[in-house]
Amino acid sequence: MMRLDILTLFPSMMQMFFQESIISRAQKKGLVEVVFHDLHDYSLNRYGSVDDYPYGGAAGMVMCVEPIANCIEGLQAQRTYDDIIYTAPDGEMFSQPMANQLSLAQNLMVLCGHYKGVDERIREHFITREISIGDYVLTGGELAAAVIADAVIRLLPGAIGDEQSALADSFQDGLVAPPEYTRPPEFRGWRVPDVLLSGNHAKIDQWRMDQALARTKERRPELLKQSSNQTIKQ
Repeated sequence: MMRLDILTLFPSMMQMFFQESIISRAQKKGLVEVVFHDLHDYSLNRYGSVDDYPYGGAAGMVMCVEPIANCIEGLQAQRTYDDIIYTAPDGEMFSQPMANQLSLAQNLMVLCGHYKGVDERIREHFITREISIGDYVLTGGELAAAVIADAVIRLLPGAIGDEQSALADSFQDGLVAPPEYTRPPEFRGWRVPDVLLSGNHAKIDQWRMDQALARTKERRPELLKQSSNQTIKQ
């Protein structure tokens, strides 16, 4: 079973997200244990403060080193973590291959950034991986942590009823997914492509590949360039 520890200033913000859909079922099946840690509980001052003004007089607030270090070290005393992740705007861009890799871990910890970020000493001495979900700034890292968790947990064996479905998702093969259709075969004169109704699996597979390539070329051409560069390197 995977264990995922999430360090946050707002655990209630995240808990509901983890009570629905595939993530909820994965927990009930015993595939993953998700534990939230309120960083306010690890502050040693009487006010439970977790942030303070930055040295140098810049605007905004910074998450203090002490409560975060206390929480991380307390968890490390109980188990070894494959990665301690910090959700940061300047981190490595999250991707499907990264989700695939993280899904093989046994213990993961995710620190949700907030305000102007965390005291740099946390990043220097505890964080093993910094991840961004896009080139934009959120109020806090909770949404980013939820995105990462969702992408990783759904890949755990047994999380999805049809495991082949996850393997056919967009980006797993470096392409976006082809168009999908379901019943009825005709609606308001709009027909499902005949090849999908033919029962000829070889032709269907070829159609899907052709559609995926065409859609990737039209909508995400940079993926084809990345794939080409990787092939050359190999």
